[in-house]
Amino acid sequence: MKKRHQQKLILISVVLFLLWNVPLVLIFDQSGEIFGFPMIYFFIFLIWILAIIISFFILYRHYE
Repeated sequence: MKKRHQQKLILISVVLFLLWNVPLVLIFDQSGEIFGFPMIYFFIFLIWILAIIISFFILYRHYE
């Protein structure tokens, strides 16, 4: 794996750690709903699926 792909994956891990840190998650711990889901669940799963998609494209380029 190229060094830049490793760096991108490490950067994604650090960003996920910061996004799922307690102070930021508590911002979305409100009584509102988005598409019928509580805001905190929507935030957590949206960030999670975006991280999976971004990681997929990084690794897809690696295997080309």
